[in-house]
Amino acid sequence: MGIVWELDFYSRPILDENQKKVWEVLLCESPLDTRQSTEELFRYASWCPNQQVNSIWLQSAIAEAITQSKQPPEKIRFFRRQMSNMIVKACEDLGIPAQASRRTYTIDRWLQQRAKDFYPSQPGYQASAEVSSFVRYEPETPQALPDALEGQKWAFVSLEAVAFEEMEEWDIAFGEVFPLSLMELAPDTRIPGIIIFSSRATPVAAWMSGLELAFVRFESEPVARLLLETGESDSWILANIKDAQTLNEARGFELAKEKAQGVHFLAVQSSPTSEAFAGFWLLQELK
Repeated sequence: MGIVWELDFYSRPILDENQKKVWEVLLCESPLDTRQSTEELFRYASWCPNQQVNSIWLQSAIAEAITQSKQPPEKIRFFRRQMSNMIVKACEDLGIPAQASRRTYTIDRWLQQRAKDFYPSQPGYQASAEVSSFVRYEPETPQALPDALEGQKWAFVSLEAVAFEEMEEWDIAFGEVFPLSLMELAPDTRIPGIIIFSSRATPVAAWMSGLELAFVRFESEPVARLLLETGESDSWILANIKDAQTLNEARGFELAKEKAQGVHFLAVQSSPTSEAFAGFWLLQELK
């Protein structure tokens, strides 16, 4: 995968001299390596006058960011669907695909940091206003996986955070990861995961790689099941849970996710004895 950027373009809790909210564009590079230093990632920020909030200004800002970067992005992710038309047009006019995604982990973290350390120091700051770093939407009705892509078996597993430092040595065909240092997790933090075993592991992983994987979650009602969330709001049924032991493991999976700031992983292998991964994705459920 080539260079991926994340983008946010929205108003901030700051008023200008006319008592109008100031807008800001943020662009940052998505880390795609577990050992990549977050300090090395490209970042760009620019204020936008309230009266210039449009795709033309945004296109110009993205173009300016590209001139300051070492390498232009192959695609740009964004999470604010209410800004979709403006963002997509600005990016497409520059020849860059833009995609609404729930995999905007880096910009989520950056917005949290700016809300705490940067915006309060700016003239016109409004302490009563919130800085939204995640937009919640009603999920779509979960879909069944295509029959040919269902795993024959699956299992809950976990690894210590420090183990992911060796991922460069793992045999992985499809996937996407990020450095756990982004979340400042301790090396001994248990990262929960799910491994899907299938005799058609490569087609399963290839199909998943064509989706914008967001996170896996356990749903207890109306039916106990594991759901794979993808794209803007798509949801897929990974497995139905019917026995008490697996139900307890699913609850433990969610508890471990919470302790790991929502970080978890999804893997695909041909069998439990395989040393290679057809697919491996590090994920985070943003709150």
